[in-house]
Amino acid sequence: MKTINIGGVPEHFNLAWYLGLKNAEYKEANINLRWKDYFGGTGAMCKGLRDGDIDMAVILTEGIIKDIIAGNGCKIVQVFVETPLIWGIHVDAKSNYKTIEDLKGTKAAISRYGSGSHLMAYVNAQNNGWNLEKDLNFEVIKNLDGAVEGLTKGTADYFMWEKFMTKPIVDKGVFRRIGNLPTPWPCFVIAVREDFLTENKADIKTILEIVNNTTSEFKDIPSIDRMIANRYEQELEDVQEWLSLTEWSQENISKETIAKVQDELFALNIIPEKWKYEDLVGNL
Repeated sequence: MKTINIGGVPEHFNLAWYLGLKNAEYKEANINLRWKDYFGGTGAMCKGLRDGDIDMAVILTEGIIKDIIAGNGCKIVQVFVETPLIWGIHVDAKSNYKTIEDLKGTKAAISRYGSGSHLMAYVNAQNNGWNLEKDLNFEVIKNLDGAVEGLTKGTADYFMWEKFMTKPIVDKGVFRRIGNLPTPWPCFVIAVREDFLTENKADIKTILEIVNNTTSEFKDIPSIDRMIANRYEQELEDVQEWLSLTEWSQENISKETIAKVQDELFALNIIPEKWKYEDLVGNL
């Protein structure tokens, strides 16, 4: 049986993987798929791919494109979530910050450099006409727990993270959300280490077929909203709203999307050059 290691954030987007593993669907296909939770998000997964700790990752689109261009030998093989990620912009509940404009020149908490929370801080700054050199400062906090500590203690001023995963922290009165920022592209893709992809195309194709069968019927699973609410400690109404806003994909990423992401990252000086589609995307 072939062992394949895959990483992703421990969030509701990835429940389809857990269900397939729980039902032994991958083992039935003679694949020992081993899931690893990455609480540190995209930056931690990029490192995991580079170090060979994982062979595949369910990862933010802009984060993996940036890291491939920076030397991470991976290819995108499919879009996983077609809809945008809605980033909530959060501050400490007791802070004096009321609007996004109040955050100009303050310090953003980020999980690590190159992470989604880092890259989207640039997108937010650009959207608001800030000076990208003078008005952006960063404090590395590693994960959501680190963000709670950083904002509470005042070592950072604001934190951007998926709004539904942070809503329980808002509901508890720890964070206050002062704005939202949807990504201008599909949020999650599946990336595979290039050397691994070359040698294991059939197995990767099988894995995608299994998870795609789950995501194509995901919203029709009986009581899926209650399952998500219980597993991820969410309010049922929040889960139902999230499900209404989220669409999964079973297709590879388009040339238009690759061009759009690169145009944005290049304009923000996050990538030094733009690559051809086939240098970023793999075919099965």
